[in-house]
Amino acid sequence: MTLSTATTTDTSAAPAWAVAPATVTSPEAVALLRDYLIDVSDRYYLHHQGRVSTPEEIEEGLAAFPSDDLAPPTGLFLLGRLGGRPQACAGLRVLDTGTVELTRVFVRSEARGSGGGARLLAAVDEAARGLGARRIVLDTRLDLVEARALYTRHGYAEIPAYSDGPYAEVWYGKDLTTAVPAGA
Repeated sequence: MTLSTATTTDTSAAPAWAVAPATVTSPEAVALLRDYLIDVSDRYYLHHQGRVSTPEEIEEGLAAFPSDDLAPPTGLFLLGRLGGRPQACAGLRVLDTGTVELTRVFVRSEARGSGGGARLLAAVDEAARGLGARRIVLDTRLDLVEARALYTRHGYAEIPAYSDGPYAEVWYGKDLTTAVPAGA
């Protein structure tokens, strides 16, 4: 079932984004999650140590931060396709009966600027509501400024810390009971 599909608003033949639930262990999901980790890890090491991640650090990160819980009943994994090609992902983790945590939000660099982040977040809202959530929370790093800007553009606001992960530097939340569903 596709949660959210959009076409571009201009008259060019630009491909459309489609976002749908996917199995987090599928080859496409595993590849996107690896690319996500490489992207955020390289940015972290460049910012703090002036170098990119080593292959060993990537493997350690994949082992230390598994994504298996982004599957029913503890969560959900969304895969975004641009023109049929997997280019984006996001995960939802159920924290309690009314709250889900947004994680693993990623758009491949070649697809950035094409509306994928907005389509992904619209599908996230819809999927979170489908899980019975009234609120979405997330944590992120301060240096991920593009992600932080995307979240605030889509109704997320800074909240007090709810987690203490090693890379959690700022926390956001979105109240789904007051947010207007896409297309409403």
